[in-house]
Amino acid sequence: MLCQLCEKKQATTHIKTILNGELKEYNLCSECAQKNGYGSFFGGIGFDLDKLFGSFMDSIGPSKTKKRCQCCGSSFEDIAKSGKVGCAECYDVFYEELLPSVQRIHGRTSHTGKLAHSAGTEVKVRNEIAKLRTELEKAIKEQEFEKAAELRDRIRELEKFEGTNAGAQGKE
Repeated sequence: MLCQLCEKKQATTHIKTILNGELKEYNLCSECAQKNGYGSFFGGIGFDLDKLFGSFMDSIGPSKTKKRCQCCGSSFEDIAKSGKVGCAECYDVFYEELLPSVQRIHGRTSHTGKLAHSAGTEVKVRNEIAKLRTELEKAIKEQEFEKAAELRDRIRELEKFEGTNAGAQGKE
């Protein structure tokens, strides 16, 4: 898509504005966006987030296959060069290639956010049991058997609580 202002360069910035309740959308090239005050958030401090993400991708090395996303047509090389994933479908298509970069950037690949205060006791207990089981496996691998026994006992207590709590909720 060409820039809507200069109509010469490829549009790289999508702008949405709401003025007096009216939504307007613009597609601009980077130069026109910069001229109109829509520069990168990090632009003034010499930090390019896209290049940073792209550098993480480059460290993997180019993909040996010329696999392309059916939805947007991006190849893994395109993603590695730009540092941007073409579309949501790319995450499925290039899962194996993207996984090491996501792990390196975020430290893990699963979300372990906080629980809402309104979350039930049962959910909190289940999460605690899962956390303790992970610690138990680690303790066994590291041959910390006393700690492992304590963790095992704590898990059993919570499982009993969970079982009695579930039965009490079923009677209501």
